Amino acid sequence: MTSTPLPDMILEPMVRAALMEDLGTSGDITSRIVIPAGTQTTLQMRAREDGVVSGLQMATLAFRLVDPTLKIEAQVHDGATVRPGDVVMRVAGDAAAILSGERVALNFAGRMSGIATLTAAFVAETAGTFCRVTCTRKTTPGLRLAEKQAVLHGGGFNHRFSLSDAILIKDNHIAAAGGVRQVLAAVKAQASHMVRTEIEVDTLEQLDEVLDEGGADVVLLDNMDSDTLREAVQRNAGRLVLEASGNMRLERVAEVAQTGVDYISAGALTHSARTLDLGLDFVEA
Repeated sequence: MTSTPLPDMILEPMVRAALMEDLGTSGDITSRIVIPAGTQTTLQMRAREDGVVSGLQMATLAFRLVDPTLKIEAQVHDGATVRPGDVVMRVAGDAAAILSGERVALNFAGRMSGIATLTAAFVAETAGTFCRVTCTRKTTPGLRLAEKQAVLHGGGFNHRFSLSDAILIKDNHIAAAGGVRQVLAAVKAQASHMVRTEIEVDTLEQLDEVLDEGGADVVLLDNMDSDTLREAVQRNAGRLVLEASGNMRLERVAEVAQTGVDYISAGALTHSARTLDLGLDFVEA
């Protein structure tokens, strides 16, 4: 799945920070010492396993920030499916510059491709249903925008990006405020008409309270078994958007999607994705 690229200016601070961390105070002293000045070369970024590519925009930025004169050609787009040996990017120019940006470029591309690949696996389990897979805020600090973009590349959807995007009333909010009806009454009295409201419930009795009180747009059904989720769908009868969440493992996704919920949210998409194996190899003359 493809999505509209983010503006480079949004991603560049993340990439710049990673380069500064990697280059330290003296730059790549190894490449500077052992590679003769002016040496030109071409390298290819290849997939070493099956997956869905993401992070190529960030990898490109990494190389360009090191040396704007490098010639960088993406061979596939973010969101493309690749197999072992597929070339995803070619980089040509100053050899020392390419090697100086190599690790940061691969770190971003591998990390984001891992998220996209895991997301695609979750999405595949929902085939034949109307259920959508969405991420959470359980992201790497400082990399949320990029990781959520990777979820889109894998065919998933994005939940809120920050605490200011929407009202999401969790169990601790309910406990602190005194109950489901109290928090929903506060929302109806104070929230802007431009802000959507989601509320988490742990039981069917709480769901009934939400349906009776009104004031919510989405209900998060937390840690419910499949039979309870099916009952929740029946009680809701299409009135509110239903999101199933809590320990959503890949092997359970198909069963949950069949219950009729609208969304499955999974923190695992971003906090447990394995880096996709990508490598940068010299092109033989």
